[in-house]
Amino acid sequence: MSTATPPRPDPASAPLSPSAPDLTPDLTTGLTTGLTTDPAPAPAPSPAAARPRTRPALDWRIRFAALSLIWGFSFLLIKVGTHGFAPFQVTFGRLFFGTAVLAVAMAVKRDRLPRGLRTWGHLTVAAFILNALPFSLFAYSELTIPSTLAGICNATSPLWGMALSMVALSEDRPTRRRVAGLGIGFLGVLTVLGAWQGFSGLDFTGTAMALLASLSYPIGWIYVRRTLAGSSSSHLSLTGAQLFLGTVQLAVVTPLFTTLPTSFPVGPLLSVIVLGALGTGLAILIQYGLVAEVGPTTGQMVTYFIPVIATAAGVTLLGEQLSWNTPVGALIVLAGAALTQSRVKRPAGRQP
Repeated sequence: MSTATPPRPDPASAPLSPSAPDLTPDLTTGLTTGLTTDPAPAPAPSPAAARPRTRPALDWRIRFAALSLIWGFSFLLIKVGTHGFAPFQVTFGRLFFGTAVLAVAMAVKRDRLPRGLRTWGHLTVAAFILNALPFSLFAYSELTIPSTLAGICNATSPLWGMALSMVALSEDRPTRRRVAGLGIGFLGVLTVLGAWQGFSGLDFTGTAMALLASLSYPIGWIYVRRTLAGSSSSHLSLTGAQLFLGTVQLAVVTPLFTTLPTSFPVGPLLSVIVLGALGTGLAILIQYGLVAEVGPTTGQMVTYFIPVIATAAGVTLLGEQLSWNTPVGALIVLAGAALTQSRVKRPAGRQP
């Protein structure tokens, strides 16, 4: 559920979220928290990316399951974090600890930060759209809506991405199947929200914030696709710099809208630390490895497990209420999102 920037189908790329997912989503993927749309062009692989890779110690299925759990529990961690800290403080802590993990990874790999004012300028915009803004919106939304609903709203990112790509990316021509997926997905959203009941019992502001957060991811991915696809810096370097800039942005904003906490309750504090270190920092590294090993198509399948885990966690651990239309609508959303990601098979011998 943590998000940075979108992936392309090459061995060095991997989705972030964000959302997605966090949904995560970094500069090499479309997820945080999240949370992917169409794979976008990513920077050319660094010389290190061309070196032979050592076989990971853990099977990719184990890492896939771990990533699903990490991102699925992120919404519960946000909710618990807001019990002790202001939303901006939760977001700042998340970005701070996530950046720390990536800084350690960059030091171990001896990776350098990107160079050039133009690159840093674009990364500043990407950090706001893909990290500071959606992370803060999700934190504020969970003051008034259940973590289960926030997790389901996060799953609408591929739907927003499909809708935006139809007008913003001329090379991404929609097919009937994908347009149908878009319609089915938003029908699922209306089911989750209980539209036939007039949205009674629903906090409109909190829900709108969560949906806006999920919309910001594909907007950010399109921006990155248009501005940073030609960068020669490594994906890890770009993502680390992006999270650092997001941390700086929250360091400026947080004191203006919040006061220093008078206490640091253990539960919320641990939630923020885990949300940043695992849900943002470690999750990015895990997904890099997954996409490098099994490809972006399989790697982005984690998107469809996040709302299921978020719902299960919210109901069982936080005691959140669940009406029939929430899980049914979530399944419809996921079905629509899956259709929007489908591709038409090209005849043998034809090059894309």
